[in-house]
Amino acid sequence: MSPIVGSPLTRVDGRAKVTGAATYTADIEVRGALHGFLVLSTVANARVTGVDVRDAERSPGVVAVFTHQNMPELTVPTAQGTAYWKRVIPLQNADIHHSGQPVAYVVAETPEQARHAASLVEVSYDTRAPQADLAAAMDEAFVPTSGLKGPNDITRGDPAAGLAQADVRVDVSYTTPMHHHNALEPSATTAVWDGEKLTIYETAQGINATKATVAEALKVPPANVRVLSRFLGGGFGAKGPVWPHTLITAAIARELRRPVKLVLSRAHAYTSNGHRPETHQRLRIGAKRDGTLTAIEHVTTSQVSRTEELLFNTSEPTRMLYACPHVRVTQRAVALHLPAPSMMRSPEAVASHGLETALDELSCELGMDPIELRMRNYAADNPDEDGAPFGSKHLEECYRRGADAFGWHRRDPRPRSMRDGDTLIGWGMATAGHTAGGRPGAGARVVISASGQAVVQVATHDIGTGTYTVMSQVAAESLGLDIDDVDFQIGDTAYPFAFVSAASATVPGVGAAVNRACTTARRALIDIAVSDTRSSLHGVPADRITVEGGVLCDTDRRTRRDTVRAVVTRHGEPVEATANPLFIPPGYSTGACFAEVRVNPRLGQVRVTRMHGYFDAGRVLNRRTLRSQGIGGAVWAVGFTLSEHTVVDQRLGRIVNPNLSGYLVPVNADIEEIRMGFVDKPDPANLDALGARGFGETPMTGMTAAIGNAVYHATGRRIRDLPITQDKLIEEEGGAR
Repeated sequence: MSPIVGSPLTRVDGRAKVTGAATYTADIEVRGALHGFLVLSTVANARVTGVDVRDAERSPGVVAVFTHQNMPELTVPTAQGTAYWKRVIPLQNADIHHSGQPVAYVVAETPEQARHAASLVEVSYDTRAPQADLAAAMDEAFVPTSGLKGPNDITRGDPAAGLAQADVRVDVSYTTPMHHHNALEPSATTAVWDGEKLTIYETAQGINATKATVAEALKVPPANVRVLSRFLGGGFGAKGPVWPHTLITAAIARELRRPVKLVLSRAHAYTSNGHRPETHQRLRIGAKRDGTLTAIEHVTTSQVSRTEELLFNTSEPTRMLYACPHVRVTQRAVALHLPAPSMMRSPEAVASHGLETALDELSCELGMDPIELRMRNYAADNPDEDGAPFGSKHLEECYRRGADAFGWHRRDPRPRSMRDGDTLIGWGMATAGHTAGGRPGAGARVVISASGQAVVQVATHDIGTGTYTVMSQVAAESLGLDIDDVDFQIGDTAYPFAFVSAASATVPGVGAAVNRACTTARRALIDIAVSDTRSSLHGVPADRITVEGGVLCDTDRRTRRDTVRAVVTRHGEPVEATANPLFIPPGYSTGACFAEVRVNPRLGQVRVTRMHGYFDAGRVLNRRTLRSQGIGGAVWAVGFTLSEHTVVDQRLGRIVNPNLSGYLVPVNADIEEIRMGFVDKPDPANLDALGARGFGETPMTGMTAAIGNAVYHATGRRIRDLPITQDKLIEEEGGAR
């Protein structure tokens, strides 16, 4: 029988999604539900001096309008999952900290009535000039006392001495703009009270964090709160935090004693559930003439809000990817009158883009192949942990296999040397690396019934990554059942705990729990069979029995067999097993990314014609879903590098392109060849999860710089301020501008 784990099975939830049977949060209908709509501030730094809701209250279907003057009081939560906005909740006072902050919440019988009434609310302000320009406020930068992943200022060795020892130095700065998530499914909340018990249907990547936060904010016992999120139409980090609109909706539903449903509009999502902040990076790198790194100094300055200061764009790549003796990474913040940033897919991509672009610049200074430079500074062990070994690392193999597949040996290293007629061709590469694990784990429960089928439950999520499918595979193989006999259930806080589906932690955390619980259940089945005088396996040593395809078999005498269904039926009750959460060991998924671009110099137009990646993600649980994650990261890298840019009117602090007509994401016509390869070797540090590591955020951390480096190779122009738009590359007739 071929193994289930590792097979490129199609998604077990695929049919439900394409037929419409999968019910997303905004699709859920609750009888008697009212509908909410937010009124957002049009100014960025002010106090509300008056709110006229009279016309809105008289509008057809309106039940209530809430402002800071009549909103139920909420407690600012400290529970897990809320550190990103731990200081203020909107509608609790008159202070305005950013444009797009909620100033009123209209509740009506239909969503259309609520939206119309919201347009009738008149708000007056005492306004002050906002500060919304990162470049203009750089002298106000500070180092926050703590970060998402520890201190924000870390030094290894003596960077000043290392730079002094260098034969070659680069001193460069890069900027990245504000980015937004733009998930296909908007954020939505439906709050339903039954006496003192609350059920919330939520677009959440962390239902347990939602439960804890809501309970604290509304001062109800956590046991009285249940959160459900069965399907998620993309999250990318936006649905990881517990945002204020969820708490406000729950509080209003309790006040009105009716269910209330809120679905954010596309524009509202630009100010209501986080973003990747604008950043400025300065890198100083020193190296010997042979390419050996002597020092790296990497200072990243990010926008934060006036009320929050947590930083999300972490600098692990600079600390972990290369064997450099002298390193300093500093993460600074500048508080602006803009919404609070949050986690966004591949937060390490910002630092990685800067580092991998600077290394490309260094390779040009040295006249050295970019892969050779990286290999000369290869870190076999983790330099960020005093040389502690990685669980496993096969990055050298990724470089070799990726370069061979891409045809890197055919690259002429001279900028502007590769052409197709008038079209400039560029090839670039970069290293990908993203932390995975190092987080709280998950629990799991499995129940095998007399039908021979198993129900496996975990309070985790499928954010589009294939969790339903991959965990069904893990459960089926660990139990010895066919995958069709496994019902993997998620998205309910009534199930065993799981950490937020973020930080590439789901596969190692949930996978380990599912494997442990199902292995325990399989052993229980075997013990029941060998103890049952009615079984043909009675008395057989347990270690001689295998379970495959729902059949228990004596490996010495293959004719001695019994079925899972028969064993459980004779047992008279279901077989159950649980696994408690265990801490997920830290892991590091790496890879090599290669990109080809074609540039029309007269128009400045860039097309990414090939993207290849070769990665070490530990054991591959499902090659189809893993490849899909690689493709998603590569596509997003195209947007990150070439087009995505949230535009802020710096005079008003207002986002002026909160829509997909102005915020340009790649579409099918922008994407050509993408190839993804995998080493597929288990990580011995995470054998509970069958040797797999988290991977989904890894590809983007290398592909953005690979594209940017390819643009330089094609044009001879280094664009250090993203995105690389046409106006930055267009050339006048006769040569470069």
